[in-house]
Amino acid sequence: MDGSVWLGPNAVLAFKREGYQLYDLNVRDLTDALSFRGLQKLVMKNITYGLGEMFRGVFIGAQVKILQKFIPELSLSDVVRGPSGVRAQALDKDGNLVDDFVFDGGTGEIGSRVLHVRNAPSPAATSSLAIAEMVADEAEKRFTL
Repeated sequence: MDGSVWLGPNAVLAFKREGYQLYDLNVRDLTDALSFRGLQKLVMKNITYGLGEMFRGVFIGAQVKILQKFIPELSLSDVVRGPSGVRAQALDKDGNLVDDFVFDGGTGEIGSRVLHVRNAPSPAATSSLAIAEMVADEAEKRFTL
């Protein structure tokens, strides 16, 4: 809109659940994430790529060097660090990223009458009629409607 070009995003582990700055850290959040077996498996499968992403996230010059393969005239002086964001990503216990919705329910008298839709993408996607149909179909199946 203003003529700027954004490079990214890169996908790196946030060291805080709501850490919007480069060096935000919450030891409890980080320990919780690192203790999850699914994350450990994901890291082991992608250690080289993940470390590279983290390195390029901290050192902009390294990111520019990669980008120069596509835009040779790009220089470090052309790039400023943009805002950070946090995006939750569902991960299963085997270290696989969950791309689609996860339907889940509770237990007990009330919980068994609840349908949770986890890993729902952006508000625009959650308002689509196709997704509404998927949720309605799941509700029909679970609650024998």
